[in-house]
Amino acid sequence: MTVTEQLSTLDGILAHGDITTLFQPIVSLSGRSILGYEALTRGPSNTSLHSPINLLAAARHAGRLNELEMTCRACASRRYSQLELQGKLFLNVSPETLLDVTHKPGRTLELLQQYGITPSQVVIELTEQTPTDDFELLDAALHHYRDMGFSIALDDLGAGYSSLRMWSELRPDYVKIDRYFIDGIHRDAVKREFVGSILKIAHASRAQVIAEGIELREELRVLADMGVDLVQGYLLGRPEEQPDADVAKLLPNPERDDSLSDESDLSVLVLKQIAVAETSPIADVLALFRMQANLNSVAVLDDLQVPVGIVHRNLLSDALLKPFATDLLARKPISRLMSHDFLAVELSQSLQQVSRLLTSRARQRIEEDFVITQDGRYHGLGRVIDVLKLITEMKIQQARHANPLTLLPGNVPIQQCLTRLLRQRREAVVCYVDIDHFKPFNDIYGYAKGDEVLLCLARCLNEQIDPGCDFVGHIGGDDFLLVMLSDDWPSRIQRLFDAFEKRCIPFYRNEHLAAGCFIAEGRQGGEQQFSLLSLSIGAVHLTPGSAEDLDADRLAALASEAKRSAKQKPGFSLHLIGTQPPTSPPQSPTRAALAL
Repeated sequence: MTVTEQLSTLDGILAHGDITTLFQPIVSLSGRSILGYEALTRGPSNTSLHSPINLLAAARHAGRLNELEMTCRACASRRYSQLELQGKLFLNVSPETLLDVTHKPGRTLELLQQYGITPSQVVIELTEQTPTDDFELLDAALHHYRDMGFSIALDDLGAGYSSLRMWSELRPDYVKIDRYFIDGIHRDAVKREFVGSILKIAHASRAQVIAEGIELREELRVLADMGVDLVQGYLLGRPEEQPDADVAKLLPNPERDDSLSDESDLSVLVLKQIAVAETSPIADVLALFRMQANLNSVAVLDDLQVPVGIVHRNLLSDALLKPFATDLLARKPISRLMSHDFLAVELSQSLQQVSRLLTSRARQRIEEDFVITQDGRYHGLGRVIDVLKLITEMKIQQARHANPLTLLPGNVPIQQCLTRLLRQRREAVVCYVDIDHFKPFNDIYGYAKGDEVLLCLARCLNEQIDPGCDFVGHIGGDDFLLVMLSDDWPSRIQRLFDAFEKRCIPFYRNEHLAAGCFIAEGRQGGEQQFSLLSLSIGAVHLTPGSAEDLDADRLAALASEAKRSAKQKPGFSLHLIGTQPPTSPPQSPTRAALAL
């Protein structure tokens, strides 16, 4: 289609409002609820302007972007109202349209009023496609929206021209992380670091983070473990003209935490506290608080015993302090006063997961309780202070048994990990990792440089594991233990070899690096030539059937035996033993064969 034809098509679209609005859900993991829907626009399906990118580009080229966006908002508002969708409506807005001199303030509010939508239901989502330099004017425009009751979201954080500065200057209520950082996050340590940093900044600025573009369960699990609460993506729901409003159909079934880390479930936190139905009179709930002086919160349930809200003592007290409030509200259902903004976690989740969810919630108070569910139904309440106490105790215990140099789990946690692995009877690969020629390297370069090598290997190991299910420990010296449940473990081993070899380069003197070896005293005395540092890995492929005849000591011994076999081969090597071959084994135990 030529430019002239595109402009003619655009004229028709704007004249007749010939666009389609799709809605994609944004889900809260903690509340197992739908926060709202992002409105997405599509042009006529039989034209090149069906794509929103092409449609916006054509409107921008024609100088009619403001007109197009108002048309999109009108269509989105009308459909949102017609479908009677619950939750917030996220409307995409280009910053350049807010700075356009032809932009008339108040048109969006008039439009929403026409369809019975309140400003508190709407989030203005800034989508940056072109550079924005006039932050002062943009801030003034957004203050205008905030004063009317709208919330503000910043889209595609990390992808725009100046998104970090926009976050700092504009202080949005929501921040969306660009899907580039979500794609494959379970396999990429750098992306996890990026998201972790964003969560810290968001907590400090009291913004809520939305991870978009989630397509895999593994991505969702890692994000949930990190404390990301609001999520969006094809895994949870594609953009649809009539989106699903049942969150139970959108969220994957809660999975029990089967990681190998030393974390128990939430049984020790459960307070068996009575809950009330959402139809219960406010007077009855008030009586509960009066009878129990130490009662902080009461969960509110629907007919299926699923939590739909929570009532905190301070919230109820504040509501009833108003003149005549007790008389006016006593017979009203508690659903009138309950808070919909509450944290609900599954009993099978770990303390670490719950701790991260709590710290990611900008509005969670330490005196407020959270809800604990089992298979989605109410099980009891938990106290924030109890989580903090137990996490502190766990950290002290972990520090007591950690290696003092690398801070990785030491022999006691390693033994516990292997015992749990055998008890769970899961398929896994247990690897004994050893640095070749580490002692002569230490003799030449000194122990300080040797410690740097050990720290380097610890970082490489941590980067290659899946933090949601794998385990890495430091036996002592240059010996490490790696337990991998990940199906792609061979490629992880290959990346470990590559990363360690590359990062060791700065540790060598130029002459040793050029020669590819160094001279040091051998074990039998006398000078001996040694190749540059490499890794030997002995791996035991554990199957559910083979776990019956093993204990932790025997499993560790098998891995050590495999390591000794690996060390018989020069350079980076892997020696695999097991009762049956893994799903995707390397062709041979050598490093070259690991190139998958």
